[in-house]
Amino acid sequence: MKHYILIVVAVFCITLTSAQDINKEINIDNEPPFLLGKIDKSGLTSKHYNDWFSKNYEDYELDQATINDISSKLKEFHITLFMGTWCGDSKREVPRFYKILEACNFPEDQLTVIALSAKSYMYKQSPNHYEAGLNIHRVPTFIFYKNRNEVNRIVEHPVENLEKDILTIITSI
Repeated sequence: MKHYILIVVAVFCITLTSAQDINKEINIDNEPPFLLGKIDKSGLTSKHYNDWFSKNYEDYELDQATINDISSKLKEFHITLFMGTWCGDSKREVPRFYKILEACNFPEDQLTVIALSAKSYMYKQSPNHYEAGLNIHRVPTFIFYKNRNEVNRIVEHPVENLEKDILTIITSI
Protein backbone atom coordinates (compact mmCIF):
# COMPACT_ATOMS: atom_id res chain seq x y z
CA MET A 1 0.00 0.00 0.00
CA LYS A 2 2.87 2.39 0.77
CA HIS A 3 4.29 1.85 -2.71
CA TYR A 4 0.92 2.60 -4.27
CA ILE A 5 0.64 5.89 -2.36
CA LEU A 6 4.19 6.86 -3.30
CA ILE A 7 3.47 6.18 -6.96
CA VAL A 8 0.28 8.27 -6.87
CA VAL A 9 2.09 11.14 -5.13
CA ALA A 10 4.99 10.95 -7.62
CA VAL A 11 2.66 11.02 -10.62
CA PHE A 12 0.76 13.96 -9.12
CA CYS A 13 4.00 15.91 -8.51
CA ILE A 14 5.29 15.21 -12.01
CA THR A 15 1.99 16.37 -13.47
CA LEU A 16 2.08 19.60 -11.47
CA THR A 17 5.68 20.41 -12.33
CA SER A 18 5.28 19.65 -16.02
CA ALA A 19 2.06 21.65 -16.35
CA GLN A 20 2.94 24.87 -18.10
CA ASP A 21 1.17 28.13 -18.43
CA ILE A 22 0.75 28.73 -22.11
CA ASN A 23 -0.19 32.09 -23.62
CA LYS A 24 0.41 33.88 -20.34
CA GLU A 25 -0.47 37.53 -20.77
CA ILE A 26 1.23 40.17 -18.66
CA ASN A 27 -0.76 43.29 -17.82
CA ILE A 28 1.02 46.22 -16.17
CA ASP A 29 -0.88 49.41 -15.38
CA ASN A 30 -1.16 51.84 -18.31
CA GLU A 31 1.03 49.69 -20.60
CA PRO A 32 0.09 47.46 -23.51
CA PRO A 33 -0.20 43.81 -22.48
CA PHE A 34 2.32 41.28 -23.79
CA LEU A 35 2.63 37.51 -23.95
CA LEU A 36 5.42 35.87 -21.95
CA GLY A 37 6.76 32.30 -21.93
CA LYS A 38 5.49 29.44 -24.08
CA ILE A 39 2.81 30.50 -26.52
CA ASP A 40 1.02 29.16 -29.57
CA LYS A 41 -1.03 30.53 -32.44
CA SER A 42 -4.16 30.82 -30.31
CA GLY A 43 -2.32 33.32 -28.09
CA LEU A 44 -1.19 35.30 -31.10
CA THR A 45 -4.72 35.43 -32.48
CA SER A 46 -6.24 36.49 -29.16
CA LYS A 47 -7.72 39.92 -28.42
CA HIS A 48 -4.60 42.10 -28.06
CA TYR A 49 -2.51 40.58 -30.86
CA ASN A 50 -4.95 39.45 -33.55
CA ASP A 51 -5.02 42.76 -35.44
CA TRP A 52 -1.35 42.68 -36.40
CA PHE A 53 -1.11 38.87 -36.56
CA SER A 54 -4.05 38.34 -38.91
CA LYS A 55 -3.16 41.30 -41.13
CA ASN A 56 0.44 40.16 -41.63
CA TYR A 57 -0.65 36.53 -42.04
CA GLU A 58 -3.27 37.35 -44.68
CA ASP A 59 -1.19 39.94 -46.53
CA TYR A 60 1.79 37.63 -47.01
CA GLU A 61 2.02 36.02 -50.44
CA LEU A 62 3.67 32.62 -50.27
CA ASP A 63 6.51 31.69 -52.60
CA GLN A 64 4.62 28.56 -53.69
CA ALA A 65 7.47 27.09 -55.75
CA THR A 66 9.77 27.17 -52.72
CA ILE A 67 6.97 25.88 -50.46
CA ASN A 68 6.79 22.84 -52.74
CA ASP A 69 10.56 22.38 -52.38
CA ILE A 70 10.61 22.57 -48.57
CA SER A 71 7.33 20.87 -47.58
CA SER A 72 8.48 17.28 -47.14
CA LYS A 73 12.02 17.89 -45.89
CA LEU A 74 11.01 20.54 -43.33
CA LYS A 75 9.16 17.88 -41.33
CA GLU A 76 12.54 16.35 -40.40
CA PHE A 77 13.26 19.39 -38.22
CA HIS A 78 12.15 20.85 -34.91
CA ILE A 79 11.95 24.61 -34.67
CA THR A 80 12.20 26.87 -31.65
CA LEU A 81 11.06 30.44 -32.17
CA PHE A 82 11.88 33.29 -29.79
CA MET A 83 9.83 36.43 -30.30
CA GLY A 84 8.31 39.45 -28.61
CA THR A 85 4.70 40.51 -29.03
CA TRP A 86 6.07 44.04 -28.50
CA CYS A 87 8.62 43.75 -31.34
CA GLY A 88 7.95 45.14 -34.82
CA ASP A 89 10.11 42.52 -36.56
CA SER A 90 8.29 39.71 -34.70
CA LYS A 91 4.93 41.22 -35.60
CA ARG A 92 5.95 41.13 -39.28
CA GLU A 93 7.85 37.83 -39.56
CA VAL A 94 6.05 35.48 -37.14
CA PRO A 95 2.65 35.56 -38.89
CA ARG A 96 4.42 34.95 -42.20
CA PHE A 97 6.32 32.04 -40.65
CA TYR A 98 3.09 30.48 -39.38
CA LYS A 99 1.56 30.79 -42.86
CA ILE A 100 4.57 29.00 -44.36
CA LEU A 101 4.47 26.22 -41.77
CA GLU A 102 0.75 25.69 -42.32
CA ALA A 103 1.24 25.59 -46.10
CA CYS A 104 3.86 22.88 -45.52
CA ASN A 105 1.61 20.93 -43.11
CA PHE A 106 4.38 21.22 -40.54
CA PRO A 107 3.55 19.25 -37.37
CA GLU A 108 2.53 21.66 -34.61
CA ASP A 109 4.27 19.54 -31.97
CA GLN A 110 7.62 20.20 -33.68
CA LEU A 111 7.33 23.95 -33.12
CA THR A 112 8.06 25.64 -29.79
CA VAL A 113 7.34 29.36 -29.53
CA ILE A 114 8.68 31.41 -26.63
CA ALA A 115 7.61 35.01 -26.04
CA LEU A 116 10.28 37.13 -24.36
CA SER A 117 9.99 40.25 -22.23
CA ALA A 118 11.05 43.75 -23.20
CA LYS A 119 11.17 44.98 -19.60
CA SER A 120 14.59 46.25 -18.49
CA TYR A 121 14.67 43.91 -15.49
CA MET A 122 13.99 40.88 -17.71
CA TYR A 123 15.07 42.02 -21.18
CA LYS A 124 14.73 39.29 -23.82
CA GLN A 125 14.13 36.65 -21.17
CA SER A 126 11.32 34.25 -20.39
CA PRO A 127 10.19 33.19 -16.91
CA ASN A 128 11.65 29.69 -17.32
CA HIS A 129 14.76 30.99 -19.13
CA TYR A 130 14.26 28.85 -22.24
CA GLU A 131 16.63 31.29 -23.96
CA ALA A 132 19.51 30.63 -21.54
CA GLY A 133 22.72 29.68 -23.33
CA LEU A 134 21.21 30.17 -26.80
CA ASN A 135 22.60 33.65 -27.51
CA ILE A 136 19.25 35.25 -28.19
CA HIS A 137 20.05 38.92 -28.75
CA ARG A 138 17.49 39.82 -31.41
CA VAL A 139 13.95 38.72 -32.05
CA PRO A 140 12.48 36.99 -33.79
CA THR A 141 15.01 34.16 -33.78
CA PHE A 142 14.01 30.94 -35.54
CA ILE A 143 16.29 28.03 -34.56
CA PHE A 144 16.20 24.87 -36.68
CA TYR A 145 17.17 21.56 -35.06
CA LYS A 146 17.75 18.15 -36.58
CA ASN A 147 18.44 15.18 -34.33
CA ARG A 148 18.50 17.62 -31.37
CA ASN A 149 21.40 19.56 -32.87
CA GLU A 150 21.09 23.14 -34.02
CA VAL A 151 21.48 23.33 -37.78
CA ASN A 152 21.07 27.07 -38.33
CA ARG A 153 18.87 30.03 -37.51
CA ILE A 154 17.12 33.02 -38.98
CA VAL A 155 17.65 36.11 -36.82
CA GLU A 156 15.39 39.17 -36.95
CA HIS A 157 14.58 39.01 -40.67
CA PRO A 158 15.35 36.71 -43.61
CA VAL A 159 18.25 37.31 -45.96
CA GLU A 160 16.20 36.63 -49.10
CA ASN A 161 12.71 35.62 -47.96
CA LEU A 162 11.57 33.18 -45.30
CA GLU A 163 10.87 30.34 -47.72
CA LYS A 164 14.23 30.60 -49.49
CA ASP A 165 16.13 30.98 -46.21
CA ILE A 166 14.36 27.89 -44.86
CA LEU A 167 15.26 26.00 -48.05
CA THR A 168 18.92 26.99 -47.63
CA ILE A 169 18.91 25.82 -44.01
CA ILE A 170 17.23 22.46 -44.55
CA THR A 171 19.29 21.55 -47.59
CA SER A 172 22.64 22.63 -46.17
CA ILE A 173 23.19 19.47 -44.14
